[in-house]
Amino acid sequence: MKPQKERTLVLIKPDAVQRSLVGEMISRFEKVGLKIVGLKMFVPSKEQIRQQYAPSRKDVEAWGQRSIENQLKIGREIKVPPYEHGMVLFKRVEKFMSAGPVVGMVLEGNQAVEIVKKIVGATEPLNSDVGTIRGDYTLDSYQMADADDRAVRNLIHRSASKEEAEKEIKIWFKPDEILEYGLINEKILYDVNLDGILE
Repeated sequence: MKPQKERTLVLIKPDAVQRSLVGEMISRFEKVGLKIVGLKMFVPSKEQIRQQYAPSRKDVEAWGQRSIENQLKIGREIKVPPYEHGMVLFKRVEKFMSAGPVVGMVLEGNQAVEIVKKIVGATEPLNSDVGTIRGDYTLDSYQMADADDRAVRNLIHRSASKEEAEKEIKIWFKPDEILEYGLINEKILYDVNLDGILE
C-alpha cells in the first residue's frame, strides 16, 4: 500500500459532540491534508464498545495492569487484581461511550496513524501538549475521573497503530461506507512534479 493510502480510525466521543467541537476537530484533520473517506454519526452499541475496548480477557487484564502501574507512579495503590480493575475501567468507558452520539471517521493520508496521534495528543488531557485537540479543549484527568468513578473525558479516540486501525475500522464501518475518491489537494501533497499546475 502506498503511504498516502494509509487509513486510521477516529471516534469523536459524546463529550466533544455535546460541546459542539465536531467541526473544529474535523477541520484540524482536513487542514493537515488528511482525507475523510468514511464519516457517520451514531450511538455505539455495547457490542461495538466491547470489541473496541475489551475484546478478550487478556486485553482487559493488560488494561488493568497498565492502570495499576500508572497509579503507583503517582502514589496510589490499587488493591484488586488487574483483570478486576480492568473491568471497572471498561464499565466506565462502556457507560460513557453509549451516553450519546459519537462521530466516527476513517481518515486517509501519508502516515495517517502517526499524524492523527500528533494532532490528538496524549490519552490523558492533563499530559497533552498545547496545540493538540486534548491539550486545547479539555482539562480532565485520570485523578478527577477516578474521584468521580467515571471514564476520563478526553474528547476523541484514535487508533494507536496501523494494525489497530485495520481492526478498529471493521468494528465501526462496513466496507461500502468507506469511499474511494480523489481530492484536488492530493495533487499538491502527492504529485512529485506538480504536473499541470499552470494549466
